[in-house]
Parts: sequence; structure tokens; C-alpha cells
Amino acid sequence: MKVKVISVLEDNYMYLVIEESTRHAVAVDAAVPKRLLEIIRKEDVVLRAILTTHHHWDHARGNEELAQLFPGLQVFGADERIGALTHKVTHGQELTFGAIRVRCLFTPCHTSGHMCYFMWEDDSPDAPALFSGDTLFVGGCGQFFEGTAEQMHTNLTQTLGTLPKDTKIFCGHECTVRNLKFALRVEPDNETVKEKLAWAKRRDDDDLPTVPSTLQEEFLYNPFLRVTEEPVQRFTGRTEPVEVLRVLRSERDNFKKPKERPNPQAVLAFDWGLFDPFLEKK
Repeated sequence: MKVKVISVLEDNYMYLVIEESTRHAVAVDAAVPKRLLEIIRKEDVVLRAILTTHHHWDHARGNEELAQLFPGLQVFGADERIGALTHKVTHGQELTFGAIRVRCLFTPCHTSGHMCYFMWEDDSPDAPALFSGDTLFVGGCGQFFEGTAEQMHTNLTQTLGTLPKDTKIFCGHECTVRNLKFALRVEPDNETVKEKLAWAKRRDDDDLPTVPSTLQEEFLYNPFLRVTEEPVQRFTGRTEPVEVLRVLRSERDNFKKPKERPNPQAVLAFDWGLFDPFLEKK
């Protein structure tokens, strides 16, 4: 099982998971068809399915176009708002794509229909992979747009937090530096946070992704997975885990908000190449 990390838009990730023996592939969060098709051609694979974590346009925008390009393409997700959806999945449901096994993990909060995907191959020495969308990030978690702190606590401690510790985390956005700067504010004496932040800054300077991390690593520096730790509780002024998480998310929402982003539709148009005719030299 080979995972291609594909950077799109301003800070999004979509993924192409390739079964190397058959050269069949599954896409996760296929937001930009043009870029995905380039990778499919380069890797010389056949796209069999799309797994969509949630309905937001920067994760699901390409579904309709890809469904037209590949008749019979299967599109999986847990939310009727996902475009071109052919298979609505439920928590714990397992899918099989050749040797690739997928377990669907329902994680409502960022959106009410958010689904993560846990993937592995039987009898493989490689660690399993979690495609966590906008639920779990490197050093952070998603905003509570359509859910509650109670839901996110369940997501992080029970649904995702109990997965094998060597699970590789492939999240939906590159926001690691910002997340870890906040983590350092929460735990200024956490040496693991300092080391990971320095590493992430170097990756960012070289325009390289910080994914994947591992679940075991996340428990060492991600404050949203450390709500029972004394320094995190001291920062929030709370001790009850759900309340700690609630305060953390509120503080993170107001922490060094990034500069205003470009218009999302304009970013997407550039990725689609719609401006190319205007940029070409005469």
C-alpha cells in the first residue's frame, strides 16, 4: 500500500492510495481533479473509488467531475451533502479494495457527517494509516462547526485514540506549525513540542509536508490528546476532560489567526488551470 501525499489549494491535502500489486487506487478527499489526474497518469494506476471525509468544498469539490470521467466510480462518505455520493457508509463498516482493507470511523463534530478512514493490508509489515480529514491534525484538531466538545472528546479518546499507536496520521490540512506554536503556549516546558515545532518549521521552509505523523507521537505534543495532563489543565483552568477540550478549542480559535486567505474560488481556479490562457506568454 503506497500513499501519495498531494498538496492542493492553499494548505489542503488529498491522497492517492495505491495497491501496488494491481496498480488500482483509491483517492481520499479528491478536491482538485486536474491535479489528481496528473498523479494517476504519472503513477499509471486505475482509480477505483473516492473516500470523502466530509462535504466541505475543499475536500469534496472534485467528486462530480471525476464521477463523469470514470463511469462506475464508487464514491463513499457518511453525509448526503457529499457530491456524487454512491455509497453512504456507517461507523465500523469495512470496505475492501483488493488487498487494502478500510474501516470507517464516524467522527461527527467538525461536520455532523464526518468520517475518518483507517486502512491496512493483512500480513503487511507496514503500519496502518488513518485518513483523519478535519478531525485530527498534526498537533491539533478540527473546529467544532457542527458539533460539540463532547463529540470531539469521544472522537479523539475513544474512536481514534484507541487505534494502534504506530498508526500513521494523514490529515486534511497542513497547519502543523500554527498548531505547534499553540501547543507550545499551552505547554511551554514540553521539550517534545519544541523539537517537533523546530522540525515542522524546517519542513515548512523547504515546502515539504509534515504528514504523516503517528498516533504515538500525537499523544506527546498534541494538546487536544493531552487533556488529562496537569500542564494542559493548568493552562485551561479546568480539570474535567471535556471542559479542558472546550477551552483549548476556544483558545486555539483565537490564537494568532492567520492572515486573510485568498478567495477560495480563486485558489481553486488556479489549481484547475482556468487562468492559464491569461498567464501564457504571447
